[in-house]
Amino acid sequence: MENVNWIALAVAALSTLVIGFIWYGPLFGKAWMKETGITEAQAQKGMPLRFGLSVVLAFVAVFFIYMVSVVTGGEPGDPHGQEKYLTFGHGAIHGIFVALFIAMPVLATNALFEQKSFKYILINVGYWVVTFAIMGGIVNAWT
Repeated sequence: MENVNWIALAVAALSTLVIGFIWYGPLFGKAWMKETGITEAQAQKGMPLRFGLSVVLAFVAVFFIYMVSVVTGGEPGDPHGQEKYLTFGHGAIHGIFVALFIAMPVLATNALFEQKSFKYILINVGYWVVTFAIMGGIVNAWT
């Protein structure tokens, strides 16, 4: 852990804001607001605090992705941490797996009990698949 690239982790965590701006803005903003039942004015309330906390939480998530995609090596036959596997694509695959096998079940379960639509689930899970892929790619390639 002495060689952690903290700048890469911070950049990856901050990337969630850029992706979120695009995803919940021009791409799916109107559909997401319709599915959540909130107005644009309601969505804007408390944004600085939400942005700050979301970056902190994204840092926790990207640290986990980093541990899974880069640090887990060391066992015979385990390619993680070897230079030829420190690529954007390898990290992106790990990010996608984390999104599909950890984030998606959690988000979908919550949405089911909140009686949200399938469209709502797709918008949010899609965001995390793309975001975790990019975060994983950044930390894996920039190690």
